[in-house]
Amino acid sequence: MKEEKAIAIFSFTRAGNRQNRLLLDKLSGCGYKCEGYTTLRLRGTEGLKALDEDMKTWVGRQWGKKSFLFIGAAGIAVRYIAPWVRDKYTDSAVLVMDEKGEYVIPLLSGHMGGAVEIAKKAAEVMHAAAVITTATDVRGKFAVDVFARENGLRITDRHLVTRISAAALEEEPIGFYSELPVGGSLPQGLIWCRTREELSGYACAIAVLKRISDIGEERSGNVLFLVPFRDRRIVVGVGCRRGRMKQEIETALKKILKEYGLRPEDVVKLASIDLKKEEVGIMELSREYQIPFYTYSPSELQEVKGEISASDFVREITGVDNVCERAARCCAPEGRLLQPKRIVDGITFALVEEQNVLVF
Repeated sequence: MKEEKAIAIFSFTRAGNRQNRLLLDKLSGCGYKCEGYTTLRLRGTEGLKALDEDMKTWVGRQWGKKSFLFIGAAGIAVRYIAPWVRDKYTDSAVLVMDEKGEYVIPLLSGHMGGAVEIAKKAAEVMHAAAVITTATDVRGKFAVDVFARENGLRITDRHLVTRISAAALEEEPIGFYSELPVGGSLPQGLIWCRTREELSGYACAIAVLKRISDIGEERSGNVLFLVPFRDRRIVVGVGCRRGRMKQEIETALKKILKEYGLRPEDVVKLASIDLKKEEVGIMELSREYQIPFYTYSPSELQEVKGEISASDFVREITGVDNVCERAARCCAPEGRLLQPKRIVDGITFALVEEQNVLVF
């Protein structure tokens, strides 16, 4: 699954700052990581920070690491980002919203950076209109770059992405083959192929393989190969007493991962109870490794079915009999339980391996 970058929201007037504060609160409530900034003159307005350096320079240092949403004229955004724009595969997502909060426009990196998705969510929570101009979105056509991003797949040939997008817009058939299971029906225009050999019958085709080494010598031609960024996708459920430090949680987690031949880079999600949503140690671990952190209410956790070890003490404290295992399974309901509840250095963990099922 895709992993979101933090969104830096900039505003330049008092009216813009009000929209900034509202958007910050609403997007944060939807699980996005957001930062709000204004000018030095308006520092502190609506609780917003101001940068201590030139904004254009700061944007350059954060380019590709964060997404940017400017509240004001589109020209303001263009001037701040112009020196840093390179290509859609490495550029940050850039959006603009007017001061009245009526329109949200993705300007840059709509698909790979996620600007279109952010625009739609921002428009939803602000009761605004998302102004989308990307051809495949406007015409409701399959976009292979979006498909790759949402499924955590690496694109091996950027030129073929352009060719496939053009084929989709021209309604030409596109061959599709996958070594990974596929959930749901193929989008219109994609034709299922049972073997890789069948792909040669199409001017443009897509092959999803388990490993990049499986491509062999077929890196050119009509087939775009997509491979997962990770061989394994691990969801970690975690529970701990309040105040445990990031280093303590990290050290304990590495111990249990090592037993399964895993690395922190294999972890795609952290999960716990909502009582822990502001637990500093877990939040710092999430930020350092850029792993999304999901939390669930006791009632949501209690709904998880199956044999799960129960603790009266944990129930008394949290309202649910088991936090880590229930959280991991709640976060990856179709996954395979690798490690039930396990206490390591006073911190509880459970590991669930996500099934890599492709979704359209």
